[in-house]
Amino acid sequence: MRMDDMRRSDNVEDRRGRSLRRTGAGVGVGTLLVVVVAYFMGADPATLLGMLESAAPPAVSDSAPAAPPPAGDPQADFVRAVLGETEDVWTAVFRENGAQGYPPPTLVLYSGSVESACGLSGAAAGPFYCPGDQRLYIDLDFFNELEQRFGAPGDFARAYVVAHEVGHHVQDLVGTTEVVQQARRRSSPEVANRTLVKLELQADCYAGIWANRAERAHRIMETGDLEEALGAAAAVGDDTLQRHAQGHVVPESFTHGSAEQRARWFRRGFEGGRLDDCDTFNAASL
Repeated sequence: MRMDDMRRSDNVEDRRGRSLRRTGAGVGVGTLLVVVVAYFMGADPATLLGMLESAAPPAVSDSAPAAPPPAGDPQADFVRAVLGETEDVWTAVFRENGAQGYPPPTLVLYSGSVESACGLSGAAAGPFYCPGDQRLYIDLDFFNELEQRFGAPGDFARAYVVAHEVGHHVQDLVGTTEVVQQARRRSSPEVANRTLVKLELQADCYAGIWANRAERAHRIMETGDLEEALGAAAAVGDDTLQRHAQGHVVPESFTHGSAEQRARWFRRGFEGGRLDDCDTFNAASL
């Protein structure tokens, strides 16, 4: 992935120096591994960790103020570059579709655990977007997990993760998230899950739009980058994760989509580069 021409975003908040810590025993490693799998199956990481930690000693937090990432931090520089490119891409897309502007999200770097408007979340829950404060939250150690545990190496695999979460921000801005939340509250669990799958696949497609537009603007992609993104999308498919976690697949419990669906919708956004290509809610099939 070529980053030289990518603008670095200033909308990055570094909370790694004030991550929440616990005095005494806390949630064990084994429990956290359960949470990370549950996250990719659609469970709310804030709720899960809140329940798991209810019996633990109170959390204490470092009082150091949040600040921009320090210079010379290559991983922070990477996410700043990807975030800056998403800002440029979505500003252009919003303008093309008659919107007055694109309010970008803030990306929060943290380590260990973090408080958001969505509650307390731990690093094992994976990256997430919180509509309540319009922030993306990422523990950069997740990128190691993506490569080593989920078998999705490469810088474009990591870029896909950021772009997917930005896709959720776009959904929040245009009102899709609220519509889906209301529909889920009125539906049976099975229907609610299918609606959530559509939301997640659309975010994958939006990540593909980002890749398409960024490549056209700055030629950021190198040989193998598309395959890295597709591999990452497939690695976090519900069927892949369920097979690893429990040895069998339960399609009716899917909340993010299968490996094939996630990769296919990313590719669809990448090949078309238009919002109309990502209407998962009215698609004849997913």
